[in-house]
Amino acid sequence: MADFKIWMNGRLVPQEQAVLPVNSAAVFYATNVFEGLRAYWNERDGEMYGFRLADHLTRLRESMKMMRFTVPYSDDDLFEAVRTVLSGNEVREDVHMHLVAYVAAPGLDATTPTGLYINPRKRPRVMEGNGLKCCVSSWTRTSDNAIPIRLKSGSNYQNGRLATLQARADGYDQPIFLNRHGQVAEGSGATFFMVRKGRIVTPTTSSDILESITRTTLIEYVCPEVLGMDVVERSIDRTELYVAEEAFFCGSGYEVTPILSIDRFPLGKGEVGPVTKRISSAYLDLVRGVDRKHPEWRTPTYKKVTL
Repeated sequence: MADFKIWMNGRLVPQEQAVLPVNSAAVFYATNVFEGLRAYWNERDGEMYGFRLADHLTRLRESMKMMRFTVPYSDDDLFEAVRTVLSGNEVREDVHMHLVAYVAAPGLDATTPTGLYINPRKRPRVMEGNGLKCCVSSWTRTSDNAIPIRLKSGSNYQNGRLATLQARADGYDQPIFLNRHGQVAEGSGATFFMVRKGRIVTPTTSSDILESITRTTLIEYVCPEVLGMDVVERSIDRTELYVAEEAFFCGSGYEVTPILSIDRFPLGKGEVGPVTKRISSAYLDLVRGVDRKHPEWRTPTYKKVTL
């Protein structure tokens, strides 16, 4: 990753030159919003495909609206910036990117000037046959009337950081949050799905969760059209977690990551379940373009297209 250059305010620069003022609102108050983007290498096509970039940019602008600032770049500018990051670094492998918009001025109430950078990095995935040992966190998920989780801001992730460090201190891999009503919300930076009584279930968007683009992809296409299984969106009680047959996290970073146990209760046989395996395989085929459906979701990097 040290060799990957960062796109920062219109230029591709070495990582050591991508710096922010220490007194900026971005550094001191975490006044930023961001998107985690994925791009995938398709060997047959000789192409890197950015997955659902338009949807990510829509969510980025919704987050900026809630944070009351904007950046001087159009969506076309940002599409080209992503292409520049990938082509300028000659990336020909799966890659994860952070696209971060920030306030550069000092002060809690500062809204200008602003900037934006895109930081490419490798992110390992949980390999086939392995999964996570999770716990229900003692930390409560922040609520829509506090710092809403649908706002994808760096400041929100302190909630997840506290829960993750506590989970690891207690011998687990990752936490699962309950919301203020005591019902299941999501993980730290990932939405939650389970298989219960043969049905795929996930919390509703009013359960203090991120409106995840990967979650939407699974609900709208992968589960119903590839697996022939609809997803039930409803509230989930804590004890349902312990009797689920399978569970997994999903997100641009997490992709589809299996959960093997929760609070030391094994799920099913305590191994990656068949539904989770099928969903993971179908999702990766889709984002890479092996599954050719929904080409509008895959933006090519090396072939110029009209957006």
